[in-house]
Amino acid sequence: MPQRILIVDDEPAVLDLLAYNLRRANYEVLTAADGRTALRLARDTVFDLILLDLMLPELDGWDVCRELRHSSQVPIIMLTARDEEVDRVVGLELGADDYVCKPFSVRELMARIKAVLRRASPEAVESRPVTRLTGPGGLTLHVEAREALVQTTPLDLTRLEFDLLHTLLAHPGRVLSREQFLEQVWGYDYPGDARAVDSAIKRLRAKLRAANPQADCIAAVRGIGYKLKRNDEP
Repeated sequence: MPQRILIVDDEPAVLDLLAYNLRRANYEVLTAADGRTALRLARDTVFDLILLDLMLPELDGWDVCRELRHSSQVPIIMLTARDEEVDRVVGLELGADDYVCKPFSVRELMARIKAVLRRASPEAVESRPVTRLTGPGGLTLHVEAREALVQTTPLDLTRLEFDLLHTLLAHPGRVLSREQFLEQVWGYDYPGDARAVDSAIKRLRAKLRAANPQADCIAAVRGIGYKLKRNDEP
């Protein structure tokens, strides 16, 4: 069965362009031009991924994402004409898996769609080794269950935040560049989007500190990226 994608955008030219290219790539495509229609379709139909514009009539993309995350973990790629950090941070905080700034390259967007779908597929989950990873402050990651705990308190992490934390815990003491995070977590190598890594790490660290300041096991390495802190590091 072809994978089903919902495109949500109020610009007819963008809808037509994306629908044409996705159908050529053998995806099943439905479209919506406003937020309320998008929510109705998302609740009535099972989608493998949603392309969600931020600036929409009726309900904007942030509201749509927020509502969907109450009951669904469908992968969401946000489309935005505003390349501002606050848009990226809010989108990631609400649970978006990725974002693309307009005007965008169709080729790049298709690569991101494939990467997000691959990361979210049941086969990808089943292929992960059954393992338990731990960090400071009582941090525990049950990889097979995709569950993160600080002591006995569950962490409410997005799919992206969980994968970032998993990558760090799986490489203790190793400095990982932003480009490596893009390749291993996002599923593509696109250095121009390295700011997405910083935004996502910032939100992840805030959640760790809120649960237990000692659980923030992530250290920034200036000019390179991030690493998992040793137990004796401040």
